[in-house]
Amino acid sequence: MARKTVVVTGASGLLGRAVGEHFVTKHDIVVPLALTRAAVDPAYTKLDLTDREAVVGFFTNNKVDVVVHCAAERRPDVAEANPDAAERINVAVPAHLAQLARQYGFTLFYISTDYVFDGRNPPYEVDAAPNPLQMYGRQKLAGERAVLAERARGARIAVLRVPLLYGRTTYNAESAVNIIVDVVKDQSGKQYKMDHYQIRNPTNVEDVARVLYDLAHLEQQLPPVLHYRSPGPPLTKYDMTRIIGAALGLPIAHVVPQPDKPASGTERPWNTQLSTAEAEKLGVSVAEDEAFESWWRAYVKDTEGQ
Repeated sequence: MARKTVVVTGASGLLGRAVGEHFVTKHDIVVPLALTRAAVDPAYTKLDLTDREAVVGFFTNNKVDVVVHCAAERRPDVAEANPDAAERINVAVPAHLAQLARQYGFTLFYISTDYVFDGRNPPYEVDAAPNPLQMYGRQKLAGERAVLAERARGARIAVLRVPLLYGRTTYNAESAVNIIVDVVKDQSGKQYKMDHYQIRNPTNVEDVARVLYDLAHLEQQLPPVLHYRSPGPPLTKYDMTRIIGAALGLPIAHVVPQPDKPASGTERPWNTQLSTAEAEKLGVSVAEDEAFESWWRAYVKDTEGQ
């Protein structure tokens, strides 16, 4: 399999790290881009993706085969509170990268989200009509449309939608799944409410990285939109809390399930299960390396010494 030069944006984030590490283990040349982390860690190449001139200069001076665009404002509440700042990274940046993909001939993978759907009619095929319920979903959908407009002009671009992600974090708040560890470990007597309404498909970033590598090394043209999610059983956040609590060996009596649709806050879809049929047609494995429950048992043993 031909060795490629792969640029990963958002390379210091949870997904970006997993993508970079997997491509490196497969002997590709990886250029990990970051901004604030690059100032303190020489392993990363510093680039402000919102600085259009700097981005053009980077691609002018570097021969690149593939760009995996992981950088995003992924927090729905933050996108809702500060939509202009979120739009710069969620819409303007991928639109610019797509233009450069056409100009310089690299393949662009745009990481999108299951939140482009309203969650009322799962499972969702790649051609299902999007109907995002919140600013984050609307921005990611706008990013999709911007990059696919460049694909229509000849650029090599594919959108990969993924759901809620988890994995090996540097701090638990990197993932809306891993943060549950902090909730479970808080045995101070404080009570927490945990969603038991929204149905999720928590997916390990290492599996997403593997799928991206496989897609990047296919010879045939990719379809415009693909989906990947864990094939494991759907879970609510409270279901995840029970699994993580068991892995930690801690009680979760202080965590109270909330089975009703939240009456306030940023609206989130009920069930956005993604169909992976299109990826399977390409011969790409949509399996997971390890199931959610067994992964958490092993992760806790490795990181907590249990």
